[in-house]
Amino acid sequence: MIDVHSPILKTIPSLDGIRAISVLIVVVSHAGLGEVVPGGLGVTVFFFLSGYLITTLMLTENESTGRINILNFYARRVFRLMPPLFVTLAIAYGLTYFGFLPGSITAKGLSAQIFYFANYYSIFFDTGNTVPEGTGILWSLAVEEHFYIFYPLFMTVLLAGGVRPRTIAMLLGVGCLVILAWRIYLVQSPDFVPYRTYYASDARIDSIIYGCILALVINPTRDLNKADVMSPMQWALLVVSFGALLLTLLYRNNAFRETLRYSFQGLALIPLFYIAIRFHNNPLFRPLNSSWAVKLGVYSYAIYLIHHVVINGIAARLPPAAAKFFIIFPVALLISIAYAIGIDRLIDPYFRNLRQKFRSALASKTIGSG
Repeated sequence: MIDVHSPILKTIPSLDGIRAISVLIVVVSHAGLGEVVPGGLGVTVFFFLSGYLITTLMLTENESTGRINILNFYARRVFRLMPPLFVTLAIAYGLTYFGFLPGSITAKGLSAQIFYFANYYSIFFDTGNTVPEGTGILWSLAVEEHFYIFYPLFMTVLLAGGVRPRTIAMLLGVGCLVILAWRIYLVQSPDFVPYRTYYASDARIDSIIYGCILALVINPTRDLNKADVMSPMQWALLVVSFGALLLTLLYRNNAFRETLRYSFQGLALIPLFYIAIRFHNNPLFRPLNSSWAVKLGVYSYAIYLIHHVVINGIAARLPPAAAKFFIIFPVALLISIAYAIGIDRLIDPYFRNLRQKFRSALASKTIGSG
């Protein structure tokens, strides 16, 4: 997850609304409709959005300052992501300790979650019931952070060397093909299990890379001031892309779902994101920029962190015969939103100030050394 409201770049239209829809998909799925509503799609959209937004910020910074400040990049992520994560883990482990949340407390499980190793821990080391229920979703944060360990260095070296963004996109496209080939290899292995390709960074970072490619090749922020009327060709592209995305959800072949599905979804999201941002004033996309959607998008990270903990805590206390979804979903969503508001008002302001102080100190040091 990333800060949409960067001082370097004005808010990008529709992104908060897309984040709001994505987190609602995830919450609905985890609340009991996982067989109908694909929670995994919400995570894939989050990955794509992350790659698109961070690459856009990097390109903007490079154009305005002539470089990417890698230290500042990592500091921003630490100040933005870690405090809500620590608060959420403290709540989850506290609830488990006092018996209000199923699961267990282990040093290995906690360490894996704090140090963004939760995905590989769950694949290779978790023997079951070693973390509080609901914290398993932290695998997706690990995928993002593994990618962003190397991506800023990759972009800095290539942009400093004068490599054009489209050429960088071609290199990233080759990377997507390599990852697809790796998934196919894994699926053909005799001991393959689906969560190997679903959780692992080496099999999922292409979902982030497709967003990076959009930012590098046809970034819609470059076209926001052009005419705001969609052409018949763009309408057709929108329909085809949405249809392709829907097909990846309806086609249930296991080999397809663990190999080509993620690639097709990434490709389908490129035109969908472009059109939603570029034509944000179109009545079809205007709700993405409404005040409620923007607010929910801003809160989406904290909602995502806490919602599954809340769902598991509620579900553990409902009788088996209860109409669980119609109880769990509204209650969990309201509690998660309230939690996110608390994070936004009580936790984030302090660390936003720290980010600003760090940025100012870093700028002063750079000027002084120059």
